[in-house]
Amino acid sequence: MAGVSSSPPRRVALFVTCLVDLFRPSVGFAAVKLLEDAGCIVEVPPLQVCCGQPAYNSGDRASTKAIAAQVIAAFEGYEYVVAPSGSCAGMLSHHYPGLFDDDPKMKARAETFAGRCHELMAFLVDVLGVTRVAARYDGTVTYHDSCSGLRELGVKQQPRTLLGSVEGLRLREMRTPEVCCGFGGTFCVKYPEISNAMVGEKTGDVAASGAGTLLAGDLGCLMNMAGKLQREGRPIKVRHVAEVLAGMGDRHAIGEGER
Repeated sequence: MAGVSSSPPRRVALFVTCLVDLFRPSVGFAAVKLLEDAGCIVEVPPLQVCCGQPAYNSGDRASTKAIAAQVIAAFEGYEYVVAPSGSCAGMLSHHYPGLFDDDPKMKARAETFAGRCHELMAFLVDVLGVTRVAARYDGTVTYHDSCSGLRELGVKQQPRTLLGSVEGLRLREMRTPEVCCGFGGTFCVKYPEISNAMVGEKTGDVAASGAGTLLAGDLGCLMNMAGKLQREGRPIKVRHVAEVLAGMGDRHAIGEGER
């Protein structure tokens, strides 16, 4: 993996995320491989829980604060906290400190924690200086910019930089890669008709790109788009970008059965 520093290994804690844990563990394994290939010592704190975003978006601040306090405690002592999700990384790094405005001591801990949190692609490129990976993926892919990663964290060029080093891979951009897929966490539950219309526009754009594989950095978005593509009968494979970058692109795609 090019661009890796010769400095002592960084001690990194992986924030696995609920969807990765319950629906797509291979994303977590891919994240570990990418981080270890970049010279990191990776640990997965066993006491970690959900980042609290569903409760936060639903207005339940009391539950969110309790969840955040447990997450902060679980990840103390690590140099960095890395999540293979812009949505969860945005929650950890942008929203935790404001939960504790009435508790100066806890707010200070939350701010320290938030400053150590990173989305996976941004961490590899912006913090570690990785520019290339040792992977191969034969096919044409298109990339969806998930809302939280793009708008909260500035994740845009980093995954494209790394994808440019994958042997056999051709990136073909959508017309509107930055347009929301309609998932939005609780949004798709509260407004299913609007959400379905939005993801329909997105899958049409994906198909128009001519790519055989759709990639993104957030599993919620990927599951949403994979479901719509399957309902429309479109034979487009859907994968988390970390899986392709880690050389795990030969495993079953999201929504397919195990091989």
